[in-house]
Amino acid sequence: MALGTNGVTAAVANNFIPELWSDEVIGAYKTNLVLANLVTKLSHKGKKGDTVYIPVPARGSASAKAANTQVVLSAATNTAVTVSINKHYEYSKLIEDIAEVQALASMRKFYVDDAGFALAKQVDSDLFALVEGFQGGTVGGTGAAMYEKAYIGSTGTAFYTGNSSNAADITDAGIRALILKLDNADVPMDNRVIVMPPVAANDLLGLNRFTEQQFIGNGDAIKTGKIGMIYGMDVYISTSCPTATSTDRVGVIMHKDALVLAEQVGVRTQSSYKQEWLGDLFTADTIYGCAELRNDAGVAFVVPGS
Repeated sequence: MALGTNGVTAAVANNFIPELWSDEVIGAYKTNLVLANLVTKLSHKGKKGDTVYIPVPARGSASAKAANTQVVLSAATNTAVTVSINKHYEYSKLIEDIAEVQALASMRKFYVDDAGFALAKQVDSDLFALVEGFQGGTVGGTGAAMYEKAYIGSTGTAFYTGNSSNAADITDAGIRALILKLDNADVPMDNRVIVMPPVAANDLLGLNRFTEQQFIGNGDAIKTGKIGMIYGMDVYISTSCPTATSTDRVGVIMHKDALVLAEQVGVRTQSSYKQEWLGDLFTADTIYGCAELRNDAGVAFVVPGS
């Protein structure tokens, strides 16, 4: 079996101890997740099958109760969201014996963090790909249909047009207009977040409304991309935010029920000795699926990439 030229040699390796890497890789993975920490999560670990069905009950209505009459039964109008467990990603390194003996201990942290970062980046990217479908949009649209149901950041009311690239910087008025769309759809106030690319966060930091202490919160240290709070929503930065055109970047305001992540195999680590290479093959991998859960519980916006 050809493993190519990407093995870890003595010049670049660390003291590889597979048994000690597992918890550290999982820790690095969780630390680097952004969007995946903000959506609905389902554990499918240890279960068979490649599909998860999630019931989504429709909103009911109250009925007036008249004296001496029976209650009115609400109609059962449940639908189901199908989540296909069809994503399997891995990160592997070959550690040659000489590298294991001679390696620098300081290199170990790099490979642990790199494995966790790579897998977290992939999971977040797969979730971000779904935001194009918010508000009735089509995932994978091209040309004029690209992010056709996303709004430009400056107004929050004008649709983005991929062909003309009319993206505009985020503004306070734009944020309020986007929030209004969730309000009109009866999206719960709690568990709402804003996730945006670094370029949009830079603009946001220039808004007085955001930098005033009462809108930022208690000044906690930045964690997992969180940079503050505005209008009751935590604000996060992510470099995994999608690219609409060659330069325009996409952000999102959403409730956690907008997307769902189902994990069948969480991050696991495995190793085996490869005699033909005189070294250990280390692999970290994860198996999962993701889907849009509630179409109107999120809204995408587009800003210029620079």
